[in-house]
Amino acid sequence: MDGEAKKGANGLSEGGAAGTGGGAATRKLRRALSRLPEPQSEPQSRGDYDLNPGMGRAGALIPAAVLVTVFDSGAAIDVLFTKRAIDLTDHAGEISFPGGRIEPTDDDAAAAALRETEEELGLPSHQIEIIGTLDLYETRTGFLVTPMVGLVAPPLILRPDPREVAEVIRVPLGHLLNRMNYRSEEREAGGKLRRFYSLPFGDYVIWGATAGMLVNLCERVARHGMDRQGMERHGMDRQGIDRP
Repeated sequence: MDGEAKKGANGLSEGGAAGTGGGAATRKLRRALSRLPEPQSEPQSRGDYDLNPGMGRAGALIPAAVLVTVFDSGAAIDVLFTKRAIDLTDHAGEISFPGGRIEPTDDDAAAAALRETEEELGLPSHQIEIIGTLDLYETRTGFLVTPMVGLVAPPLILRPDPREVAEVIRVPLGHLLNRMNYRSEEREAGGKLRRFYSLPFGDYVIWGATAGMLVNLCERVARHGMDRQGMERHGMDRQGIDRP
């Protein structure tokens, strides 16, 4: 029933009004993101190399896409993240956006991001409206990532794939857009110090490429008039975590 929130054995469910229009804050966010330009033509200016200018670059890049998944519950606007299953070969236990490689069968980056989101979270693509694209992001592991931004129409019903997803984490958009929450840290990788962005949230830390993309989101949205104070006035700083 609309307005009720339930947690089931197979995932998460949260009711709400039909459509992705949302309240005043969502409409403002939509306007801000709809004015985002197309990804820049020089991906080198955004990526893991931003904080590591001397790091060796990868050769041929593998196209990939992720979805910055935004949901307005009426009480708050959150962004959904996945904590990757601990037994995965790559990036086990890390927090990231749903996404992956762009396959030959995908029409474009948006199609790839929507497909991966449905595979990982069980969230149907017809329920998501793509409203913007962030800058292309080049990772040190050789991926060229297109971050898409999408609004999810309620009700939010998630059925995470346990083979890929250990937890679904909902972070208030206001927390993500507060540039003061971000840190620059160092860690040894391959015998060399690597610098990266990190974003603490409760007991979790979002770091690496995902945090770098969030810094870009923070900058782009602020540039188009959606400041943190405005987010807080609309109740988007709820500190909430949901798990499947």
